[in-house]
Amino acid sequence: MLIALHKPYGVISQFTPDGSPNRSLAEFSLPKNVYPIGRLDADSEGLLLLSDEPALNERLLHPRHAHGRIYWAQVERIPDAAALSRLSRGVEIQGRRTLPCRAWMLDPQPAVPPRDPPIRFRKSVPDCWIGLELTEGKYRQVR
Repeated sequence: MLIALHKPYGVISQFTPDGSPNRSLAEFSLPKNVYPIGRLDADSEGLLLLSDEPALNERLLHPRHAHGRIYWAQVERIPDAAALSRLSRGVEIQGRRTLPCRAWMLDPQPAVPPRDPPIRFRKSVPDCWIGLELTEGKYRQVR
């Protein structure tokens, strides 16, 4: 079984509470024995796949398969080609360099419904959406 769930803001990608004020997947009346394939931070939203097939989870997540995962991220300011190139070479997170990825400006920019709470808006600073294709999922890598 494979389930596609739009994980809202403020929900953790696990079934047991973690002691934070965030809600867990247990509140969504999902079938028994399904588990998230990957994770999204509580303050991220988007497609979360769940499955009751451990082999599928392994095939999609184990680093030896180098399965790409695409994320959209809204960023402040409009990155130029050099910034996207630097990003695609990998970034340093907690003293470790991430694997290279693919980074590009989404064109056309997606029409995404407003989020509650809203994403910060500043009149004097433009924002845009970029795409990132990662083959690893380091903590806060997209952020």
